[in-house]
Amino acid sequence: MINFKKEIAKAIADVTKLEEDELENYIEIPPNSDLGDYAFPCFKLAKELKKAPPMIANDIKENIKIDESIIDRIDVVGGYLNIFINKEALTKTVLEEIANKKDKYGSSNLGNGKNVVIDYSAPNIAKPFHIGHLRSTVIGGALYKIYNFLGYNSVGINYLGDWGLQFGKVMAGISLWKSEYDFKNDEMGSILKIYIRFNQEEKEKPELTDLAREYFKKLEDGDKETYKLWEHIRKISLENYEKTYKLLNSKFDSYNGEAYYNDKMMPIVDELKEKGLLKESQGAQVVDLEEYNMPPCIIITSAGTTIYATRDLASLKERMNKYNFDKAIYVVGGEQALHFKQVFKVFELMGYGEYAKRCTHVPFGLVVDKNGEKIGSRKGNSVFLEDILNEAIDKVKNIINEKNPELEDKDEVARKVGVGAIIFNDLANSRIKDEIFDWDMLLNFQGETGPYIQYIYVRTKSLLDKAGYTPKIEDVDFSKLTEREAISTLKLIYMFNEVVQNAAEKNEPSILARYLIDLSQSFSSFYNEHKIIVQKKDIQDARLFLTYAVGTVLKTGAELLGMEMPERM
Repeated sequence: MINFKKEIAKAIADVTKLEEDELENYIEIPPNSDLGDYAFPCFKLAKELKKAPPMIANDIKENIKIDESIIDRIDVVGGYLNIFINKEALTKTVLEEIANKKDKYGSSNLGNGKNVVIDYSAPNIAKPFHIGHLRSTVIGGALYKIYNFLGYNSVGINYLGDWGLQFGKVMAGISLWKSEYDFKNDEMGSILKIYIRFNQEEKEKPELTDLAREYFKKLEDGDKETYKLWEHIRKISLENYEKTYKLLNSKFDSYNGEAYYNDKMMPIVDELKEKGLLKESQGAQVVDLEEYNMPPCIIITSAGTTIYATRDLASLKERMNKYNFDKAIYVVGGEQALHFKQVFKVFELMGYGEYAKRCTHVPFGLVVDKNGEKIGSRKGNSVFLEDILNEAIDKVKNIINEKNPELEDKDEVARKVGVGAIIFNDLANSRIKDEIFDWDMLLNFQGETGPYIQYIYVRTKSLLDKAGYTPKIEDVDFSKLTEREAISTLKLIYMFNEVVQNAAEKNEPSILARYLIDLSQSFSSFYNEHKIIVQKKDIQDARLFLTYAVGTVLKTGAELLGMEMPERM
């Protein structure tokens, strides 16, 4: 596949005698295609070449040697070189690559031999999987697939919240109020109600917090009855989560949660002591981070128990030893930013600086309702994710029954569209922004939504089926795709690998999600302006192959986000 940026940079390097890789990084895509397919800002060379940008631009244009089979022309506008590529070369390189790679189009071996450990989802057991955990699950799942697509070995870790003071609260609450709830018929719901009640009542009764600490201390000390209750709560929680993960097609390589590191924390504490990093502060054992403009990182609380940081350091060290990771990514809400800065800094101070540099916290905003209120379990306004997914599926079924009641496999289509709508709604905007959960918005088949992308994909399939077309690259006359809309669509397809790489570099799946909207809209414009099935076979074959190419990229891209594509709607 022709790398147009590299070809342009090489030609400019021959004239300027500057580094080709640096020049390639300067190349831009103009906001308007009338200004060219690529633009090179000569302002960036003014200091080094000691000339005014317009003069540099003119010098390069006069002396550059261009391959006319790749570049049509170069215009000078102010200090810019506006470069127009050969449209037939674009068409040929894109469609031949699609024909060759098919659903692997856009993939690469960029990460060959490198491990990426991705910590995501991580619900707290003893509570049903509520919508607040959707974001970590979906963002992390997309990154897992994106990195694999780029040749990395992704390791998905569901670092379950199965240890800590919240279990002291649950167990203390059960000891106080179990007889008041229906544990026989609704065990998971009863545990949640007790957890919510405990959080509410401890605000007025601080002695409840002390009781919770006592129960957690018993758990840490290995009290048999307490541990047996904890195991049971973990088991029924996981059974509950698996239903949701099945709907979301989420899979993990490890379910080692916080409890797994229970016997691995004291070695961390001992190591911190040996390296002179641990000091006492108000009865707690901490690592002083004042020098780094951070509050102290608590390792052992004043009550003598471990804390999140203790377990995260233990898990980080094990992941370093087990996976020798190139990247360790933590997909956790933005409110934990300081915590991860502290943990990574302490890990660096322990002598693991090279690995600490490879650690990244990938924050995200909250899931909020239409009024901007956080949806969470402590206030008692939980929205359980399994219920939401099933409701989305039911709503899509109703739409199908209204608009296309004879559709085959209605249940399967409804599942793919309903779940896909929720996944895409989460990923469509920058992850750092709060996600607004609005049924009317996310199930819109015409807006910038998951169902819209699926609809355009199904349209490509129906066109190919209607024409009885089997893609054959040898039948394509590349000169027949000259329309503005066709070229715009081809340019987007050409960018697919770059988009996926960009999404990985920034750990931002929304880059891919927005791209899929752009590609869908571009093909829709092409389809609306130009008939695909026409009398002239050479034109029809070219347009049908482009249709096939669009469908291929839409399906691949959507699957990287975690969506499934229906074959009909």
